[in-house]
Amino acid sequence: MQRLDRRSFLVTGLAAGAIATVPAASALAEPDPAAETALSLASRGLRTDPFQLGVASGDPDHDGFVIWTRLAPQPLAEDGAGGMPSRPFTVLWQVYADERLRHVVRAGVAIASPEWGHSVHVEVGGLQPGREYWYRFRLGSYVSPAGRTRTAPHPLTLGGPLSMAFVSCAQYEHGYFTSYRRLAEDHPDLVLHLGDYQYEYTKDTYTIPGGNVRDHEGPETETLAGYRQRHAQYKADLDLQAAHAAAPWLVVWDDHELDNNWADEVPERPDIPQPNFLARREAAFRAYYENMPLRRTSVPRGIDMQLYRRIRWGRLATFHMLDTRQFRDDQACGDGFRDCPAALDPARSITGPEQEAWLIDGFRQSRAQWDILGQQVFFGQRDNNAGPAKVTSMDAWDGYVASRQRITQGWVDAKVRNAVVLTGDVHAHWAGDLKLDYDDPDGRVVGSELVATSISTGGDGADSDPATQPFLKINPHLKFYNNQRGYVLTKVERDQLTADFRVVPHVQTPGAAVHTKATFVVEDRVPGVRQTYLRPADPALRTTGAPTIEDTVRLETDRP
Repeated sequence: MQRLDRRSFLVTGLAAGAIATVPAASALAEPDPAAETALSLASRGLRTDPFQLGVASGDPDHDGFVIWTRLAPQPLAEDGAGGMPSRPFTVLWQVYADERLRHVVRAGVAIASPEWGHSVHVEVGGLQPGREYWYRFRLGSYVSPAGRTRTAPHPLTLGGPLSMAFVSCAQYEHGYFTSYRRLAEDHPDLVLHLGDYQYEYTKDTYTIPGGNVRDHEGPETETLAGYRQRHAQYKADLDLQAAHAAAPWLVVWDDHELDNNWADEVPERPDIPQPNFLARREAAFRAYYENMPLRRTSVPRGIDMQLYRRIRWGRLATFHMLDTRQFRDDQACGDGFRDCPAALDPARSITGPEQEAWLIDGFRQSRAQWDILGQQVFFGQRDNNAGPAKVTSMDAWDGYVASRQRITQGWVDAKVRNAVVLTGDVHAHWAGDLKLDYDDPDGRVVGSELVATSISTGGDGADSDPATQPFLKINPHLKFYNNQRGYVLTKVERDQLTADFRVVPHVQTPGAAVHTKATFVVEDRVPGVRQTYLRPADPALRTTGAPTIEDTVRLETDRP
């Protein structure tokens, strides 16, 4: 176990739940005898490293960020407590200005309490804008891994280019988290996770052809203990830990953090009595907060949690992080692809009226080069039928057409300079143009959508030729499709946003290399996506024949 020099920490006596920030000079001061005793007693009762879930950071501002860890010497304990005694522990933390961890710039202590799963959320402030920092934690003689993070540029400056990756959909059972590892090796400045961070199913429920490559522990997640155990199983994966330690994250959930295709207070199967669903929602929200690097503004209150929020990256970009689950109307006509007149009902909303008003007001006030929506489900129209009937997904924005129209019109009316929607959920890479009228092939393009495939959900997938993809023929505003696993790595600059669609050839066995399947560019003040690179499909990795529409839809169907 790596040990910190005892001079590296100053222990201060704090009331339970308090957080302290002390200047670097104090952090390097010689501890007094009482502090030495506190250090030696801090990990009393722990015989195993409690930092087995790694570290993370998130929600960066121009002068700080959140740093996170959760104590769990036995991550898979059935009671969800991670093997921790049921008492508070004092955890010491430090932030460094250098990768070699020599120059302490902030330090303090935080209380890890059993009420919050022995998680630690420290909101560090008073730092310099637009620069890298490193951090770690200590409990007695145990020292956590170090993480890299950074602050955003000053609000009045543009800052340099931003390297930003976004991901979604990591089903532990379907494959290894190789893409998380490759993402970490790309050294992004910021990572967006757009939902389905973990899946709720018990083993052998949601399976892929040939069988799952590893199993979930425990029953389907319905209790706080179950959600805590499931989050711990995912967090214990070293590839995921590497991605968290590489950069600050902005996170939002989708459905599987609670229950497949849930909508507000409605479970996936409302036809089956589920009197405990709201208690399940409360447990899922609490466990989600405990396991994510979120600020105290997101502490859940019963069945509610404030997750939509706005993060500014200087004047270069504003990230509008949305919640399309907690406030939506229930899906019309069921959850799948339907020809459904109710999808056009102007009263239906996927965001709820308050979040919609907040978002449109954010468009009006924005002065950023790029307004980027980080959200969960397919935004642009995706018709599944070559005939006159419109068959679209009721779980996506196609099931809430008026809601999509109001928000799109909102950024058009606000004269947003560059509107880009980032999406997860559908287990495939996509790129497309956004319109006010998708039924007019020559209609005005007003924005761009980039969609990340899954990290592992669906297993290996297959390489494909976009020219043979039926959706692209039916929907001319859609420009790209690929059904391999991976992530999207973007470079956001003043005059353009470049998106590399990164893929790995397999996830059902570990260790795959990553490559760029295609590159698209969005130019400043030129809405829509433009392809600049496409790697030819590898015949050895392609499915037999062209994928059918039914194949594509089946890849997105999570319900076992």
